[in-house]
Amino acid sequence: MTVKVPRQRPVGPPSRWVDLDGPVHYVDYGGPQDGPLMVLVHGLGGSLLNWAAIAPSLSKTCRVLALDLAGFGRTRSHGRSTSVGANQRLLHRFLTEVCEDPAIVIGNSMGGLIAVLQTAAHPETVAGIVLIDPALPVGLTSRPDPMVAGMFGLYAVPAVGRTVVARRRSSRSAEDLAMALLRLCCADPSLVPRPIVEQHLELARERNDYPDVDAELIVAARSLLWVLARRRAQASMLHAITVPVLLIHGDKDRLVPIASARVAAAANPTWRFEVAHGVGHVPQLEVPQWTLSQILDWLKTDGVAAAYAASPERRHI
Repeated sequence: MTVKVPRQRPVGPPSRWVDLDGPVHYVDYGGPQDGPLMVLVHGLGGSLLNWAAIAPSLSKTCRVLALDLAGFGRTRSHGRSTSVGANQRLLHRFLTEVCEDPAIVIGNSMGGLIAVLQTAAHPETVAGIVLIDPALPVGLTSRPDPMVAGMFGLYAVPAVGRTVVARRRSSRSAEDLAMALLRLCCADPSLVPRPIVEQHLELARERNDYPDVDAELIVAARSLLWVLARRRAQASMLHAITVPVLLIHGDKDRLVPIASARVAAAANPTWRFEVAHGVGHVPQLEVPQWTLSQILDWLKTDGVAAAYAASPERRHI
């Protein structure tokens, strides 16, 4: 007789919830009370688990929180919009009602764009920004990855996008879809620590039973395309940032070409720009130790003003 062993839920920090016009899921990794405050913001199709490979180590010297944006992770939309603008406003409420103090905002992909929007709208809430493969306009002469271009082309037409995404979901397991996304985002998915992969698979199985996940993703994707289409406004917003910025980008990123990051870095020479060689869209998962070392070094050098502004010593003056 074969005994089926129940699957163990991957261990992580306990879930916390806050009501911001509906339940918002987040985790508190803790950290020294005198450390700079950090808030981690994931990208399109991601969740706070995207930070699980670096957040525990960051919390050795920093106070670290990570949240699931509306429509992603364990934060259900519950009637809220899942657009980029709506999630920027959700981040604002999280910073002002949960954190209550300026924070260093670390954003990946769409989360990087949301961090930029937050800084532009409410600079008093952001002490510094770490942009990890942020969503940026693709250069006019750049050739986007064909698969990525096709995928976002489908998202641009809601009815078609919903049909294709729903068909894909019905024909493949939650685990297969999660691994496909990981392969799209990583140059070498095998580098992602296995316990982190297991956490993503567990969340994928849970979200498989959520209603409206496809529609919520498409709303977010369409709004992302709309914001990025305003190229001049985007460039002006980046140039207007006055807080310290660390820009990290993988040179094998299929979703946001490295050329876009190079253009942004050249236009903003006060930023620190680091290239993750041979790495894709999520360096914090693919090369967590390298990514961690870049952030910690920045905090001691170019980002020292951000670390000071996000520290209790500065906040309580």
